[in-house]
Amino acid sequence: MIDAMLIGLISDTHGLLRSEAIAALRDCDLILHAGDIGAPEIIDQLRAIAPVHAIRGNVDTGSWAAAFPETMLVETAAALIYMLHDVNQLALDPAAAGAQIVLSGHSHKPSRTERNGVLYLNPGSAGPRRFNLPVTVARLELSAEPWTFELIDLTQVREQN
Repeated sequence: MIDAMLIGLISDTHGLLRSEAIAALRDCDLILHAGDIGAPEIIDQLRAIAPVHAIRGNVDTGSWAAAFPETMLVETAAALIYMLHDVNQLALDPAAAGAQIVLSGHSHKPSRTERNGVLYLNPGSAGPRRFNLPVTVARLELSAEPWTFELIDLTQVREQN
């Protein structure tokens, strides 16, 4: 079990870790990467900030990517988090599995929804901009209920600095 209360959520870096993402995740206790890493160096850079749990996405096809599972259960002191890249491929009932949170990426669209008592989170895409979608990461605060999901637009972080 991981005693992490502030968790950084990132996905779809596609080989690009922006300095704004590093700044946004700097004080996190744990970082979860929901796939489409793009290059193993991304995980090394994130590990310089905090411990990292990462899964592979559909673009993670090099030999390096075999080290990352397609799904993962992360047990924190406050919640059990089920990670998979594409939520449309969810093949289990997260509530029956004991998960309170499902973390995914793939769509590049940030979202927060709740179904059957399970929180579904997508931090959006932190890598190269795709279409007119935002460039985002998120922070999940688990120290008090209700849990707080803070979406961070990295283009606004850049403008403020």
